[in-house]
Amino acid sequence: MYKIRVLLVDDHPILCDGLRSLLALQDDMEVVGEAYDGRGAIEKVHLLSPDVVLMDIAMPLMDGLEATRRISKEAPKVKVIMLTQHDNKEYLLSSIQAGAVGCVPKKAVSSEMVSAIRTVYQGESFLYPSMAKMLIDHHRTIAEGNNYFEELTDREREVLKLVAEGHTNQEIADLLVISAKTAMNHRTNIMEKLNIHNRTELIKYAIRKGIIIVET
Repeated sequence: MYKIRVLLVDDHPILCDGLRSLLALQDDMEVVGEAYDGRGAIEKVHLLSPDVVLMDIAMPLMDGLEATRRISKEAPKVKVIMLTQHDNKEYLLSSIQAGAVGCVPKKAVSSEMVSAIRTVYQGESFLYPSMAKMLIDHHRTIAEGNNYFEELTDREREVLKLVAEGHTNQEIADLLVISAKTAMNHRTNIMEKLNIHNRTELIKYAIRKGIIIVET
């Protein structure tokens, strides 16, 4: 019987030992190697041709995200499952964008880790239940934000663009020939309608909506 070839990547040897012991109990899996940072992971992928990589997200020299991006480009048939210390939306979204097809917290029980490996090997994606909910909630928030945009008045949309571009309330007032207090009121109303709580979120929203363009 063919065994799924697994590469372990984590800078904590104790975790690698635990994973190695777990996978040794599975008749359809074998650990073909270990690496302790992102650079080592890339080297071992080319050297050992694993089917699945269990990749720690936080490591020295090169983190798991950069290593996953490189592996996705250089060895696209290799499936990467990202391992995280905590359930974290930013880590989850970054992992997916980097090319990971699975994401599992290190606290996951052994049966879920094994299930994740089998699932991604078969060409599917795997998200730990709490992470799946996190992703759904994230996209629901985006969808709601898109709907809320329709509730903005034309003037509020003007103010939204100017705020996202970095203008102060006084600068917005001068540009639109309104008082600074009115500009501030528009800004408050926009954030309430969009359910956004700070300028950083507002900028991200404006970029997603194409209201402002960020040059790269």
